[in-house]
Amino acid sequence: MRTIAFLLALIATAAVAQRDPPAWTRPIPPVPLIGPVTYVGTEGLAAYLIRTRAGAILIDGTLEENVPAIERNIAAIGVPLRSVKLLLNSHAHFDHAAGLARLRRDTGAKVAAGAADAPSLREGVPPGETSYGVIRFPAVPVDRAVRDGERLRLGEATLTAIATPGHTPGNTSWLMRVRRGGRPVDVLFLGSLTVAGNKLVGNQRYPGIVADFRRSFARLAQVRADVILPMHPESADVLGRAKAGTLIAPDLLPKLVAEARAAFEAELVRQQGAAAAPR
Repeated sequence: MRTIAFLLALIATAAVAQRDPPAWTRPIPPVPLIGPVTYVGTEGLAAYLIRTRAGAILIDGTLEENVPAIERNIAAIGVPLRSVKLLLNSHAHFDHAAGLARLRRDTGAKVAAGAADAPSLREGVPPGETSYGVIRFPAVPVDRAVRDGERLRLGEATLTAIATPGHTPGNTSWLMRVRRGGRPVDVLFLGSLTVAGNKLVGNQRYPGIVADFRRSFARLAQVRADVILPMHPESADVLGRAKAGTLIAPDLLPKLVAEARAAFEAELVRQQGAAAAPR
């Protein structure tokens, strides 16, 4: 029976892997973005490194299999792995959190994440209910469970946590200020705003999901940011904008929030209709 269960688990894991976009695991060289921020993730999953005089901060660990590529990119820009002091997580889903345990082990860094996602990270089990089932990831200790408005400081860098729940209960965006050409530039590392398979109707493990999504859209509508760096880079064409020198785009966040809000409301109507339909 144990052998059968093990084989079924392998099949399920393989099926999930086949659904993942190839870009998620496609390595690319590091991409300088703005000030101390460098893109060190894969083509389709973002990991952002912030260098300071006191060490470095890494936002998101992506997939466990991507860790060697991320670590090579960090080394390629002259940052020793052991100088990474903080690992920040956007949210507790496998495509953003699965690499954290190995990165924590390799760097010795402390892990910080939204307080509502901390239990999921510690257990390696994502929160809420989705249409694609439960995709586990390596459990990772959370050294600091961060709440809305809390600030994390390392060297000259200060990152402010902006709670943006919905995609997960502890989904967190991170806001920091850098200087470019002598002027301040506000950079927002934007947590995921998509429904992306989340169950919006009858979600027993996350009953407040609809209210949280709407609260996050309203909150982000009040945020002002010059540069938007999401965890899925294609959603803001991060790599293309970096190449073209057009990362500074103060009008981009309102556009992304409006699009996400409209997509959410449409998906909610769809799920409500499906739940009400006769079976």
